[in-house]
Amino acid sequence: MNDNERIIRNFIAAWSRLDADELVGYFAADGVYHNMPARPVKGTENLRKFIATFLSNWDKTDWDILNLLAAGDIVMVERLDRTMAGGKPVNLPCFGIFEMRGGKIAVWRDYFDMATFTRALQ
Repeated sequence: MNDNERIIRNFIAAWSRLDADELVGYFAADGVYHNMPARPVKGTENLRKFIATFLSNWDKTDWDILNLLAAGDIVMVERLDRTMAGGKPVNLPCFGIFEMRGGKIAVWRDYFDMATFTRALQ
């Protein structure tokens, strides 16, 4: 396992602790999170606010890694994100691609079907 793979595995596991500060610590200071249905979010404080906003109604989350490929500074992860949000279960298949720089996430693009997420919350 290379260092970038280990970092991303730890990052994915960290989501279960629902701690925005911990999660933002994995990003470079100018890191970008592009949750594909939304606009990209850049920089530590913006990332903290963005992540804290959607964690605010999550009761629990566990992300299962289905497939992971790592080569150099690129890590690709197919996941099943299992979340309790507002007391409702959401099982969301996702694909994330991470561009790493110096042991930090420089760019994270996450792809999923927003309708799957919103239907589960109705």
